[in-house]
Amino acid sequence: MALSLSRACFRTRLHRTFATNFPRPPPPSTEPPHVEMFSDTSRPRPFRELPRIKRRWPAILALSVVGVAAWGVFYSYATNQQKISSSVFKQVLRTAREDEGLRDVLGEALRPQPEWWLNGEPRVLGAINILQGHVDLSFRIRGSKGSGTVYFTSVRREKGIPYEILRFKVIADNGTVVSVDSSKA
Repeated sequence: MALSLSRACFRTRLHRTFATNFPRPPPPSTEPPHVEMFSDTSRPRPFRELPRIKRRWPAILALSVVGVAAWGVFYSYATNQQKISSSVFKQVLRTAREDEGLRDVLGEALRPQPEWWLNGEPRVLGAINILQGHVDLSFRIRGSKGSGTVYFTSVRREKGIPYEILRFKVIADNGTVVSVDSSKA
């Protein structure tokens, strides 16, 4: 019985119905089409004032201000990231962490103070220009006892000679000034 049922399934005839299922078009009409004739020219529309176009310059000005502000924020963030990733910043931070006098004033675990608007990164002010031969940095630093601002300035008088450190000091928030030993930098 099972054998005859399976053979019956294979014997069914498949019909190609994809082209015959659509409705047939209606037969052509025997009446002539309705044509409307006019005896006079068409009447023009009455004249009216054109609508006033809204001023676009306020929107263009607002978008321009937003665009320039966004570019400025991005530029500031990108240059700050460049300063943070520089070898000069890392060396200054390492030297400040190793200084005993600074640890006495600010405490242990010295680290750059993060800023909320920089997504937890420190803000580094100043410029690092190795090719021109001058470095001038300032940034906030925090320890277990307090915090302060690091100031570092270094210049290279001529090409080929080492940099000369002009200023390397930390001013704590309580007013204490600590000169960092620049021989380790």
